[in-house]
Formats: sequence, C-alpha cells, structure tokens
Amino acid sequence: MRPSNEILLKAFRLMATAKSMAELYEERKDICAKYVHATSRGHEAIQLAAGFLLRAQDFAFPYYRDDAMLLGMGFTPSELMLQLLAKKTDYFSAGRTYYSHPSSNREDLPKIPHQSSATGMQAIPATGTAQGLQYKEDRNIVTHKRGEEPIVLCSLGDASVTEGEVAEALQMAALHEYPIIYLVQDNEWDISAHSSEIRRMDADEYAKGFKGLRVISINGTDFNECYDTMDKVISLVRKDRKPYLVHVKVPLLNHHTSGVRKEWYRPKENLESDAARDPYPVLRQQIKDNRIAGNEDIGAIEAEIKTYVAAEFERAVAEPDPTAEDLMDHIFAETPVTEERGERQPVGGQTVVMVDAALHAVDEILRKHPEALLYGQDVGGELGGVFREAALLAKKYGDQRVFNTPIMEAYIVGSTTGMSAAGCKPIVEVQFADYIFPGINQLFTEVSRSCYLSAGKWPVQMLLRVPIGAYGSGGPYHSSSVESVVLQLKGVKVVYPSNAADMKGLLKASYYDPNPVVLFEHKGLYWSKVKGTDAAKTVEPDEDYIIPLGKARIALAADEDKTANGESMAVITYGMGVHWAMNAAKQHEGQIEIIDLRTLNPLDEEAIEAAVRKHGKVIVLTEETVTHSFAEALAGRIASQYFRHLDAPVRIIGSKNVPAIPLNENLERALLPNADMVAEAMDELLSE
Repeated sequence: MRPSNEILLKAFRLMATAKSMAELYEERKDICAKYVHATSRGHEAIQLAAGFLLRAQDFAFPYYRDDAMLLGMGFTPSELMLQLLAKKTDYFSAGRTYYSHPSSNREDLPKIPHQSSATGMQAIPATGTAQGLQYKEDRNIVTHKRGEEPIVLCSLGDASVTEGEVAEALQMAALHEYPIIYLVQDNEWDISAHSSEIRRMDADEYAKGFKGLRVISINGTDFNECYDTMDKVISLVRKDRKPYLVHVKVPLLNHHTSGVRKEWYRPKENLESDAARDPYPVLRQQIKDNRIAGNEDIGAIEAEIKTYVAAEFERAVAEPDPTAEDLMDHIFAETPVTEERGERQPVGGQTVVMVDAALHAVDEILRKHPEALLYGQDVGGELGGVFREAALLAKKYGDQRVFNTPIMEAYIVGSTTGMSAAGCKPIVEVQFADYIFPGINQLFTEVSRSCYLSAGKWPVQMLLRVPIGAYGSGGPYHSSSVESVVLQLKGVKVVYPSNAADMKGLLKASYYDPNPVVLFEHKGLYWSKVKGTDAAKTVEPDEDYIIPLGKARIALAADEDKTANGESMAVITYGMGVHWAMNAAKQHEGQIEIIDLRTLNPLDEEAIEAAVRKHGKVIVLTEETVTHSFAEALAGRIASQYFRHLDAPVRIIGSKNVPAIPLNENLERALLPNADMVAEAMDELLSE
C-alpha cells in the first residue's frame, strides 16, 4: 500500500530528525564522543517504515544502528539522547549500556526486550519470542483479540548473517513456522571488511536455503517501496503466522561507530557512491513533487527540527548521571521464594532416587502451570532424556509442551530470553555439561545481563537443567565439571543439589525464581549407583516443598563436646563432594561438620562464616580441578575474610589438573577425589 501524504510528511519530519541528530552528535563531539555510538544515516527509510507499522502488541529487536526505527515507533530524541549520554534517567538502561540499545515494556509502544551488541545474537532471543507467541496461541492462553495477533521483528545487519547462531534461529523459525520477520539491512560493510571479502552471497540468497522461510529483497533508499513492502509482509505474517526475511540494500552514510570512522578504511569512491544513494533527498523530492510541501515549507520544517533536536539535546545533557549507589541495582529480580515450605519428609512418603525427584518436580510444574514447557535434545518423544529425566512427559503433556530441539545448544539457551519476554516459563536442558559451551555465548550476552542492562524491565525467567560430573567411565566428553565457568556469569543463579529431597525443593524454587537459574544435576547421583552415594536417595517431599536459593544445609553436624574441645572441623562442599565427605567422616566420629552449599550463586555467606567461626579448620571440597576454580576462590575468600578465626590454612581438595577426564577407569579414579583422600586430609588438619 502506497503511504498517504500524512505518512510521507511524518516520515520526512522523522528522517530530518534522525539526520539532525547524527549531525549534532558530530558537532558536539566534545560531549557525544565520550561514549561510543552509531546512527542510522542511510538506513532511515526502511527503519521508519518498519517503526510506523509495528503495533503496541508486537515485539521488536532493533540493533545498534536503529535509532530511526525507534523514532518511528514513537520514542523522542531526548529519550534516545539520555542513553547516548549514559544518564541516570535513561529509560532504556539507566545509563548502563550503549546508545540505541533499547529495552522497553511501555504499554503504548512495541515491546523491546533487552539485546546485546554482539553481532547476530539477537536472532535467537527474537525467534524465542516468536516461539513463545506461537506456544501461547496453540495453548489458547493469549490475551489479544482475534485479528490483533502480535508479530516479532528482528533487525539484523548484513554481516551478522554469517554467524552460526543466526542460522540456528532461521532453522527453528522455518522448521516450526514462527510469526517472525527478519529485517536484514545490507550496507555491504562489516566494520572495515567489505561484503566482497567476507561472504559468498547476500542474505536473501542464503535464506532461500531454509525451506518455508519466505524471502524478498528491496531497495532501501525509497521510503515508498519500503513502506509498501513492510506493510504487505507485516500484514501477511500477522495473518498466517509464518516467517519472512526482508533483505534491504542501503548505503552507510555515517561512521561504523563514533570510534571507528569511515574515512579510516573506506575508499573515497565508495563514500561518494553511497552518498549518491542517500534516502533523505529522495524523500525530500517526493514531498515536493507530490505538492505535500513546497521549498519554503520544507526549509521551515528542517529549521524547526534542527532547533527542536538541539533543545532535546540540551535537556538530555542537563539530566543527572548515575551515582555509585545505583551500581548494584537490578542484578536480580526479587524472588517470591524466601523460606522453606512444604513437607520434606511426609509421613508415608516413598524413598526416591534423585532423577525421579527431578522428574516428579517437573511433572508437578507442568500439571499446575500452562505457561511452563520443557525442551532440549532428546527430552521429548519416546526417550524422555538420555538419563530418563523427562520420561513419559511428552506422552503426558503433548509435543507442544515437551519436545525435542535440533542439536543447537545456543538456541536452547538463548531462546529462553524471548520465551520469557513472551510470558512463558521455559525449562530447558543441555544434554551434558560438556556441551554447554555453544550455549555460553547466549547465556553470557543475552540471558545473564538482561535484567541488569534493562534496569529491571526484562528479567529472564528460565531454568536450564545440566547433567554434570563423572559417573563411571563417561570419558572426556560426558564427565566434565563446569560450574566455575557458569559462575563467572554474574546474572545467573547456580544450583547444585546432592540428594533427592534437595533436588525437588531446589528445582521448584528455580522454576518460581524470576531470574535465570542453571541447575547442575550430578549424573553419578541420579540413581545412586556410584558406591557410597546411597544418601542421595531420600523420602520424596510433598508437592508444596520448596527451598529458597542461597541457603546451605548442615548435612552432618559435629558433636558439641568435640567442637568445644577444639577437636572438630568443617567441610564446605556440594554435589558429589557431600558424599565423599560423609563417607570420610565415618573415620572421624563426631568431629566433622559438613556444609552442603546447595546453591553456589547466591552463596550462603552466613553459613560459611558460622562454620569457620565454630570450628577454625576448613576443607573446601570440589569435583572440579582446583586451579582457577570456584573452590579455590572460596578458600581464598575464607582465608582473607575470616583469617582471625582460622587455626590452620584452608585445605582445598579437587580433581587433578588435567585438560579432560580420561575414559579408562583407572585413570578416571586417579583423577577424581575420593573418601579416602578426604579422610586423610581430615587426619592432617585435625592434628594441626
């Protein structure tokens, strides 16, 4: 549909606004160059067309050059400038992240979940949002009226399409026919690398390989063509709920960013040819030719906008900066689970193994909460997980709620950001801890930082289940411990139970927590088949049982008289370490207190301090290799903070420092800690 004169005039005013903003940022480099930024110059026609056509119920994932799209949606220059200047009153992030990195959940505008600057990473969260919309529609748990179905718009630069994670997103959108539009703005530059040296084909040619993904390529310098195309595409996707990719050729008229200037790497001929394709004079001439405004009126509009933009800038400059007191806000959203509830040992309860406690907990969640769903590799269908940790759930709840994904850990992890934004509560699984690394990029750039960088607007409610640890000749690709890697991601909670009761209570708390939680489930404890792990089997708690995250438990208490006489010590551990310590403690009757951390982030600092003060001698026990580990850091913290309460240096026990766990059982046994090793360390420490 050809845009009306009213829309053309609005587009011209906003294109002039975007142009004036870019020019002002250059003129005021004394202020604006403090923080890196990019602008939409050359891309404005397609961005404004897309922004105009999105509705309040839609979701948008703009990228870092899309300031004109934000203007088209309805944001003001000063709102964008507050982020440019990293001001406290920046609505998007409260001064935490770059210009044109919006996070918005205003009721009157399209919803914009947080996304990072990492190239192409927004494709997976955006696709996850479309997945969530489809899920809610299929389950009839939507709030919108018929004919007002929301869609998702994911904006990408052309260079991002070479990212593997973009391929994962396109694969899932095509496979399941999600209601999403990928808008690829192709200016032929990847910072200093031209398209001719970094890709074999354009995005439209590449996307045609994904069967079911419709594709169109257009000229992005003509607002009329952009508006007509986006109107047709958005209307179609809103109706038929299937994916589309729009490839748009545009010039890059400004710098890559304020810190990487175009004259440093682009030939003069290229700059001149791009300048000749500027969409601004094209639209200006159309305004004149259609007699929407004459030369004098156009000049007056441009002068008025220049004055307006300057005033908006001065308003933004006058706003306060964040203070040091603001730094720690919004790391996590507040959890409703603050105390232990329910029956841990109900009368007549059956003894269960850990894997069944987890299975039953997920079953109870799915039965109670229609917004909950479970997906990952092999968790659906007949198998129900390679460890049977999801056995029969797909048969019970259907393939829409419990289903298999392709082998794509990045999508499994990153899609939860979008699913959460759409109002779903995903439980997902990475099959082995060894294979979490393809998902770490999404866990780091998108999931862990969403709450903090959106100033609390978009916490990600997700539960990631990760089978972990050595369990008897699993070899180098099925036995690793990786908790220290995940613990570096400060916006993620990390849980590690050692028995069935804790597994159920912690899994429930993890689901109800409004933040991302990684739940490590030790494969060697699943069925208590590893010698010395019978204590992992417990009476199954009732359905209401829940344990707040960040609360350790005393797995074994020392005798009071031994403690009073200075003949006791504490072992601080988690997971399999609890069982090594329990078996070792049998050789030191009444002398050992075992602190089962249960949650590694947040950490129960009070329980740790109490144990150190009480006993004065401490072993930190882990299955990980010690060097550069969480256990080593914890031991260092104890030594630093509680030095005056220690009667001996803190001992650390962990696996041997080798790159991988060998397949041969003798080598594996030599690598891992064991009860005898722990007992010997207890002997030495108690004698000091």
